[in-house]
Amino acid sequence: MSSRSDKLGFSPQKEIIYNKVLPYSESVDEESNSQIADIKANLARSVQLKELRPGVAYWTARLHTYINLYGRKFSKADHLAFIQLYHELITIPDLEFKLVESFSKTLNVLLKKRNILSRDDLVLPWRPLYELVKRILYSSYEQLGMQWIPGSIEGCLKNLVQSARVYFSDESTQEMLDEWRPLMCPFDYTMEVAITYFVSFLPTTLPPEKHHMGFKLWIDEFLQIWDSYHNSPQWEGTLLELFARVAEDNIGYIDWKPYIEKFLTCYLRGFNLPVGSKKLQVARRTKGYANGVMATLIVAMMGKDQEALTHLKTFFKAVESFFHPSNAGKFTFKLQRVLHKIPQAFINRLHRERYAPESWQNRIPEDYRLTESDITMFVEAFKPVIFLAIFSKMGHLDAAVGLQCLSLVRPELVIPQLLEKTYAALETLTEPHQLTATLSCVVSVARSMLKGRKRFPEGPTHVLPLMMAVLPGIDPNDFIKCMITFQAISTFVALVPLVDCSQAHLHWTDLTEQERELCSATAAFEDFITLFMERCFILIENSTFEHTTSQDSTQAKVNRQENLVEVGLASTFSTMLNQCSPQIYQVALDKLFRYMSSRVFETKVAGKMLASLCRSTVKVNPTKALSKFIPHCSRIVLSLTSSEEVQNEVELDNELLFNLQVLSEIVRCDSAVLLTYKSTILKVLRATLHLRCKQGYQLASTVLKYFLKAMTIIYPLEYCSIAEGLSRPISEYLPIRHWGTTGDVESLNIQWHIPTPKGVEAAKEFFDIFFHPEIEKIKGFVQGQPLNRDELLQSLTIILNTIVGMAFILPRWNKEPLADVNYSRADYNEMHLTTGVPDTGGVFNNTREEVANLMNDLQAYMLQNHADDTKSMLHIIVIYSNLVSYFGCSKEEYNSRSHSFALVKRSMEDKLRKNKRHLRPLLIDRIYLQHDFRRINSSKGLYTANDRVIVHNLVTLSTSHYSVVRTKAQEVLLQCYDYYSASRHDTVSKVLAGLKEDKDIPHHQFKGSLYIMVGHGRPPFACIHRWKVLHDSWLAIIQAGHSEKPSITAVMDKLMVKIQKHFSTVAVNYQVTDECLKAVDPLLDSAAVPAASKPGLSPDELKEATIWLEGRNQENTRIYNNLVESLVNLIEDGNLRWKFSQLALGFLGLLIRTDIPFPPSGVRLMVNSLVHEALTVRKIAIATVGAILKQQKRPHKKMVIDPVAQALSTSSSASEEGLNPGVRSDNTWHHYDCTHPPTKDEWEKMVFVEKTHWGYYQWPKSFEVYAPMSEQPKLGRSIEELSPGELAIYTAFSDADFVERLIRFLSLEERKGKDKFQSKRFTLFKGLFRNFDDAFLPVLKPHLQRLSEDTQESSQRCLSEIVSALIRGYKHWPYEKIEKLWEFLVPILRTVLGQMTVETIRDWNTCFTAASESRDPRKLYWLLETLMESPIRGDGGSFSDASRLFVLQGCLIQQEWRVPSLLHRLLAYLEQHLTHTYKNVRDRVGNVLSWIFLFDYTMPNGNVTTSPHTQEFASKLLPRLTALKKLVIEGGASASNMEVMEVQSSEDEARQDIIKLSKTVMKWLIGSIGKMFSHVTPEMLQFLPMLAPLETVESDEELSELACLTLACMAQSLMPSHIIPHAIKALEQVAIGTSWHGKCSMLQYMQVMIFYNLYAISQPQYVEQIKNLIVGLLKDERLEVISIYSRFSLFTCLSLLQLYI
Repeated sequence: MSSRSDKLGFSPQKEIIYNKVLPYSESVDEESNSQIADIKANLARSVQLKELRPGVAYWTARLHTYINLYGRKFSKADHLAFIQLYHELITIPDLEFKLVESFSKTLNVLLKKRNILSRDDLVLPWRPLYELVKRILYSSYEQLGMQWIPGSIEGCLKNLVQSARVYFSDESTQEMLDEWRPLMCPFDYTMEVAITYFVSFLPTTLPPEKHHMGFKLWIDEFLQIWDSYHNSPQWEGTLLELFARVAEDNIGYIDWKPYIEKFLTCYLRGFNLPVGSKKLQVARRTKGYANGVMATLIVAMMGKDQEALTHLKTFFKAVESFFHPSNAGKFTFKLQRVLHKIPQAFINRLHRERYAPESWQNRIPEDYRLTESDITMFVEAFKPVIFLAIFSKMGHLDAAVGLQCLSLVRPELVIPQLLEKTYAALETLTEPHQLTATLSCVVSVARSMLKGRKRFPEGPTHVLPLMMAVLPGIDPNDFIKCMITFQAISTFVALVPLVDCSQAHLHWTDLTEQERELCSATAAFEDFITLFMERCFILIENSTFEHTTSQDSTQAKVNRQENLVEVGLASTFSTMLNQCSPQIYQVALDKLFRYMSSRVFETKVAGKMLASLCRSTVKVNPTKALSKFIPHCSRIVLSLTSSEEVQNEVELDNELLFNLQVLSEIVRCDSAVLLTYKSTILKVLRATLHLRCKQGYQLASTVLKYFLKAMTIIYPLEYCSIAEGLSRPISEYLPIRHWGTTGDVESLNIQWHIPTPKGVEAAKEFFDIFFHPEIEKIKGFVQGQPLNRDELLQSLTIILNTIVGMAFILPRWNKEPLADVNYSRADYNEMHLTTGVPDTGGVFNNTREEVANLMNDLQAYMLQNHADDTKSMLHIIVIYSNLVSYFGCSKEEYNSRSHSFALVKRSMEDKLRKNKRHLRPLLIDRIYLQHDFRRINSSKGLYTANDRVIVHNLVTLSTSHYSVVRTKAQEVLLQCYDYYSASRHDTVSKVLAGLKEDKDIPHHQFKGSLYIMVGHGRPPFACIHRWKVLHDSWLAIIQAGHSEKPSITAVMDKLMVKIQKHFSTVAVNYQVTDECLKAVDPLLDSAAVPAASKPGLSPDELKEATIWLEGRNQENTRIYNNLVESLVNLIEDGNLRWKFSQLALGFLGLLIRTDIPFPPSGVRLMVNSLVHEALTVRKIAIATVGAILKQQKRPHKKMVIDPVAQALSTSSSASEEGLNPGVRSDNTWHHYDCTHPPTKDEWEKMVFVEKTHWGYYQWPKSFEVYAPMSEQPKLGRSIEELSPGELAIYTAFSDADFVERLIRFLSLEERKGKDKFQSKRFTLFKGLFRNFDDAFLPVLKPHLQRLSEDTQESSQRCLSEIVSALIRGYKHWPYEKIEKLWEFLVPILRTVLGQMTVETIRDWNTCFTAASESRDPRKLYWLLETLMESPIRGDGGSFSDASRLFVLQGCLIQQEWRVPSLLHRLLAYLEQHLTHTYKNVRDRVGNVLSWIFLFDYTMPNGNVTTSPHTQEFASKLLPRLTALKKLVIEGGASASNMEVMEVQSSEDEARQDIIKLSKTVMKWLIGSIGKMFSHVTPEMLQFLPMLAPLETVESDEELSELACLTLACMAQSLMPSHIIPHAIKALEQVAIGTSWHGKCSMLQYMQVMIFYNLYAISQPQYVEQIKNLIVGLLKDERLEVISIYSRFSLFTCLSLLQLYI
């Protein structure tokens, strides 16, 4: 590193090591220093200029590119300076969302390599990031349409916090706990919010000496909370992420033993595996724990002893049968993921313990590190399930990854068994899936098989037999098998040099016996390659493309499978030849040449495959291969083209085309050898480039293209796994000892092809011979000389291929960037990168410009004279694309190769040792990718006049009359937009001009302009973050021409959808804080190395920047207001068609903001649109006016209070010390405990707490409530006091006619049977009542009265929306108005409660739920008491009673723990109706009971709730249900079936009541078990003996189904250890009972209960009790019981229990 410091002038943080292996590496250091100096200077100056967009945004992108090119190749000081700057930038108040996304990505990139910056180097404040996350991810404005937030920003922010939390201060943990603990109310959604914050932000990497300031502050508390929940709350999986992270970061410092069993139990339950014959599954709230999170946690808990491993082994034994291929279900996909997630986590930990470099992060204590016995036990635990899963249709890939991980540590345990299965599969003809599955697995362990010689020395001996055995898999009739065979062969030959070592024993005396056998076996390599080639030839012959008609032959396209086969074949053959010794290579070459020279194939499929094989052969040894192929092919081509007749034929013989195709492939090789045949290739090109046959001259052009590429570009010449090559004699080098060897970046010794002067001269010669004549032809054509279409297309084809072939040495045009499209004050410059371009003496400096000018002239001429020549037009477009952006490698080519590299790397890398221990060919490929990435970025320049001409030409062609031309031109144009951001702004006016409603604008121009606006996978024009462009684009769309064509309508609809999808709020007012300006100072430090290339701004320039920013903000505000006014005027003029009018209204909706008041004209338009005839317009208006009212909301004053002091003022009790979640003396003062309506004096003395979660867990340190009414802003204002926007709303809603029309529209039915309570309408009316007090009540009251009397569904829905909004809206009204309101509302509510219907019940439930949400229950006294008025009356029928209970339930649920007195009153009331006559009432009673007892939950270290307790209620019910047993016995005495309990009219009332009571109780149990937070109580289990016999009641289907479901819920419930004795006791009572049906039901119950509580029930005393229970039942007097228990129990229950015995 010291030498690097001397050379660079600083110590780099982390470089990309591949740059130093590039052939021009000596210039990279100077280049990178220049680049970072530019970035530092211009980024800092952009911030000082206060130009966030585009200045800072542009240089941020350049910093990204720099990191991708060089890594973090800057000093630690610069690294910290960048981090501080972006931290300040991202925390600018109200920063535009798109900039937040961009800056967060950059900051994340700077932070995520945590090993190069320690906590001592950097401390970041957590609160600014928290405020940012809260502002964006929990925005209350987004759902109102006042903020449009990009969907991708959430992931960016989460990644940023994940990287930044490592550097939060030591004190941050306590600060976070103080901030978010008050949110932790288990009954409220804020619990999930709090947990999400904790999981995201809490730092877990503090050093051991500071653990008391870190996880020790919360780990026990959070574990106890998690342990106390038994019903999978939504936040459980999130909290587990925190446990997994803290466990991984602090292995050995936390005792997980008390929780391991429950972790695995919950994990097991999360799969929802079908257990028992009934397979009745209970729906769960969550999908279980994420496999990746659980894998991390399980592996982190291992160490010191084998307890975690023992439990894991039990886990796999329990689920083993579910991995069987025949046992598939919904659970299969998730269960299969376990096979690779846990092994990967295990390997990652082993790497950290044994191979990872030293780091500042916590080291794992020695006594907690994994031992060899731990590793063996882990592998043994996995083996049974992973070998079962191999043959799964869905899971063999997961099994392959898992086996790869296991084979890295214990190859001797997994590979032999895998090979045994593979050999068996190779002999099976009827099950091809077995072969593909096992071969996939063998491929994954190939490297371990060769490298694990210490543990598995016989591994290499299987290579050749396997390679021979898989050859029949090259089957043209089975694509999948063929591809996996290619993969297997290429994997093995990449690891194994194919050298005959059979004579090694003559030279090496130290060979082991095994090495002798292996050397002897290598003699078969030659036979293997011969056989492989024969199979490939058969494949080629069977892939011949057959033409059905002569017309099809020119249009036929090769399907995707054939392409993949060709790629797989060529890749495998190339890998094989790269690994061959010269002798074996010669054999392969001779065989291939004999085959190729004696065959003729069509060029679509078979010929292409064979030509690819020839190319692979030539690349490995061009000297030998070219000497065979070029003379042969050129002789045939020259012979067949010697006559003039052939030159003029439209269709050529396949022999000529095939040999030309082979030539086009084999010229892709080392130029030094290829130059030997330059004259021959020149003759061939002279003879074929001007063939009349299109396919002929296309192939000839391809020959020219690849010849020029071979001469001019840089590329690796070989990919052998051994740097020294395979030509050394056996006496010097023994290849078998280097099987599977890895490459070393430091000593790769890559042989690069560097363009030589001779090669460049040859390229220039070919260029002059073939390029310039075609240029002259086209120049003549443009000037009027004759040239038919075929000749023109031929010339364009030659020009195109020449440009592509020469692209690497054709420089960009050296022009000044355009100033008139640059609206930035920041500096821009091109990124000059060294890519090894040879010196051409400036010969080609003007070539691109010359061709661009010629194509411009040609396009203009053709549009005027030959516009229908679409083929030539397409070539012109492609030439434009290559002139602008192609310099030897395209972005698409790079992305494709990069993706392929990542796949191969993932399958071949050493995940245990890592450290870039890849195969040498893979490393070479990675370095070549680095070169290509540099080539792509070196070609990017600034927008010049030449670029403008091309882009404008593309816009013209994008609106062509011909769709094929339009489509291609639009594709290339959008690529140019990506390439030059200025080009989009430059062409806006031209594109928008095509949308005008003008008779002179043809249909195709209009359609083309629309498609450009749409953007094809990119954000549309109308979403560009520049107000001028937005203004012009939106107005142009609204005023666009009209067309009835369906295609135009479809494009317009697509454009609207894309605008809605991609639009994000554009900032009007930008700001740059003083902190940002200070943060750039370190970047401009002249003492830094490298120093910034420019100084910072002077004080005068800084003042000028401030003035400029103010002016820009004012201009943005002006454009914004003008856009709104323009849209309003267009709509009000009435000249727009209905569709565009609605579209304009939608645009106005997008312009509602939080920072700028909506202009009054827009408010008036939207208010008037509320009563528009069109439903769509009304919907837009409702949503928009709701947002406007939110914008106009008056700020209400808040004050800080002391909750404890408030409690003391209402009670003499003092508050408890420490954490005491639940009901305490300091939080009961805001509970509902009203016995009478509050008086005015009482009301004004009350301190209202609106949010339900406050005070439950802990009070915040600073608790704010609304100040008294006297300090609040005036709501009931006069007209003079209203703003213009408020006045527009006030005037409309004070108008009786307006309100009457509005209510009439809102009362209409929209979609029969699908309408429901609309939150947008609710928001509208809520805003009205919130902002304007009761000003509109006099106008609304008659309508509300009328609607309450109208039983129509739509009228009731409208009323429910208004009533709910009215109750929520009076939040800040004075007492007198509220009291008066309820005098009016109560009678209306009583009316509607008595006339609810099936259609309206959901709406009224939503109404009362929304009204009660986030409101102090004391404010809702009148509502709550009205709903509590005898809900079960009987006067309106059973539905009426059930409905009133339903809406009461919805209202009370929102109040959660704050209404215990109401819950007690309701429970006492419902106890009287448990045996109600009607089923729907009983069902609702049972459901309400489950919600009442939901709040019977005590958090760890918390106080007992004052809400009703389950225990007390169950104790009351149990004696009443004991009569159920008597009924069973009595039924048995009088009938042969003991469970016959028919409820007939002749039965007495008591018997009926017991049956009804049991049904209600079961309904309650089902609901409670599915909802409650705590575990099943002992009292609940006491119901089991009474309910078990009811499952088989045939005479009462409802009773039977309820009993079955209740037992299923109880069986699947999570039971802690102390509950198990109660469960066993209940089972014993069933066993000693008289019902044999109950005993049989108990079997199913036991199976499920044991499986889902496997670890808790595994204690020896419980196991013994269950064994005795089963043995006792085997002695039962009933034969049916003995039979069923003998068949299932011993093999099901006991088999599970045996896991622990």
